[in-house]
Amino acid sequence: MRRPIDIDALQQVLCAALGTDAPVCTPAQLGVDIAALTAADIAVADRPTLVGGAAPYAPTTPAPTPQALDALIERARSLGVSQLLVPHVRRTDDPGALRDAGFVPVTADSECVVRLTEDVDDLLRGRVGADRLRELRALHEAVSQDFTWERIRLSELSAHGWAREAFVALHRQAAERDGHGRTPYNADALDALAQGAPADRTELLVRRREEVADAQDAVVQVAILVRSHTGRGTYHLAGAVGLDDPGARRNLEDATLYRLCLDARSSGLAWVHLGSGDAERKRGLGADLFIPLDHWLRAPDLPPTVEEGDGSALSRFATGPVAAVPVPGPARFRRQPRFDTIDLSSNTNPFLGADALYPHLDTTELARTYLAAIAELPGHQGVDTLSPEHVLFSSGSVDGVMLLLAALASPGETVCVTPPTFPLYAHFARVLRLPVVDAPLRGDDLRELDVAAILAAEPRVTFLCDPNNPVGTRLDRAQVLDLVTRTRGIVVIDEAYAEFSDTPSYAGLVAAHDNLIVLRTLSKAWGLAGARCGIALARPGLIDALRRVQVPFGFTDASQRAARHRLTNREEALGSVRRIRAERDRMASALAEHPSVERVFPSETNFLLVRLHKHEQVMARFAAAGIVVADTGFVIPATCRISIGDPRANDTLLAALSSVL
Repeated sequence: MRRPIDIDALQQVLCAALGTDAPVCTPAQLGVDIAALTAADIAVADRPTLVGGAAPYAPTTPAPTPQALDALIERARSLGVSQLLVPHVRRTDDPGALRDAGFVPVTADSECVVRLTEDVDDLLRGRVGADRLRELRALHEAVSQDFTWERIRLSELSAHGWAREAFVALHRQAAERDGHGRTPYNADALDALAQGAPADRTELLVRRREEVADAQDAVVQVAILVRSHTGRGTYHLAGAVGLDDPGARRNLEDATLYRLCLDARSSGLAWVHLGSGDAERKRGLGADLFIPLDHWLRAPDLPPTVEEGDGSALSRFATGPVAAVPVPGPARFRRQPRFDTIDLSSNTNPFLGADALYPHLDTTELARTYLAAIAELPGHQGVDTLSPEHVLFSSGSVDGVMLLLAALASPGETVCVTPPTFPLYAHFARVLRLPVVDAPLRGDDLRELDVAAILAAEPRVTFLCDPNNPVGTRLDRAQVLDLVTRTRGIVVIDEAYAEFSDTPSYAGLVAAHDNLIVLRTLSKAWGLAGARCGIALARPGLIDALRRVQVPFGFTDASQRAARHRLTNREEALGSVRRIRAERDRMASALAEHPSVERVFPSETNFLLVRLHKHEQVMARFAAAGIVVADTGFVIPATCRISIGDPRANDTLLAALSSVL
């Protein structure tokens, strides 16, 4: 739908709809909302406008070349039209020529695409959740009993006059219901569409009541379906439903789009385009690719827009070499979208299915899903203000440690760690030739920072593990915030175990501090250790720096699917967290009363740090019983770290411990 031959044909369809020789109409006739500009010039909405695109019969218009814009402007001049509109331009296209020609972007919308990467029900279960899937299946079954499902080739429409008339009638009815004027979806337009370049790929989708005898009167839903020129997907366009009740209309539309996805998948198609607008609703139908669109308008006395920074300039902490290089990997894979292209650039095997393709680099929707999931957790205030630009996925949070050290610290710059802590912070720092300074935790519960010692070391990066591994306690929050405010370096807070704690997370604070990075993982509470999914939360400028040192395609499609499924169907994981916390409390009480245990440290994690009276004997007994725990005695004398297992495993450990007496 973006090829010049298709755009030209669809412009002729618009002319037929308008009854004119040139695509000139008012923006209001196209349904373009430009209310933001009417304050500057109230005549904009009702001024005759030359349309340089395929709206409303195509979801997107390629950004015109300078030569094409010159021709468009000259045509407007010859027609005596002072206002021009290029609708539905993807923001991933280069708008430079439009800006240079005096066009300004007005309003915003998004294309919505369902990528059919697996069986539709499995796909929807992962993207919208099991409950929503059951709802869609029930709607589909109910609608299938009451309404037909017919797809009529446009080339055969002359033999189905009732369908043609129903298409016109339902769109007229919808326009009147919505308070619009003349609709561009009329009989002349449909006839022109049947004669244009996309005609051989276009069908009219019709649903009608089974019990009504008159074919035209029975029709309750119509839409245009266009197969992509690549043959890999289908566009759902120009839909109208003739039901008065809004809920009934919505249910019928949802059931139809579900059925359309089923048919597309069974036909071997790779995607279904759901049109533009109402992104939240279409997300609930399985859409996972959203391409932002702008309308570009040139009007008399319309002031040019000034491009404002989005706050995502590269972080001041990026090293010189990182600032000098782009994000690695083919740029074509980072430009949305790839769904409607034929990729002959990647040197992959075309005969072995989806696993032969490189992973999707666009994780925008997954980032949005992740933020929505953790925003619901206790103590995560402020997360709802973050955007996907604040999120980076990596191959486990340990990978994130390596990325941030490589991107933000130069050889010779100091890294500070606070033992006892996760050992790989210091490990990777030394691998990268970064001196490591220890600032040990203090206090009986090992939760107090030595802020003065950290500041005195003038570290480039300070790692804080909170909740702490291997201790299990939370660090003193006032001290952490004091450090973030006073240090001249970066503070990295590893919250791998945050889901097991009610103490507030630092995730919601990353937008307020340009030197704060919060690391999270799906390995612990979310149960996806095998999927290797780590998350870094930070300002966009820091995220940009991390991307520049990240290995392309490291976050696999399999990992993305697993993460999306778990985050969407999150009640199972959150329910298991509640069970783990209950077992943790039970085990803490049982161990605290055990004669072999000197102390059980407070824990806000899924493990307990235990100091033993007979450390070596207990560890030997555990080994003899086939029980593996983490021996932390070399870090904190006479201790071990016990992960919380299921009740049977936990009881087995207690029994083995009793045998030491």
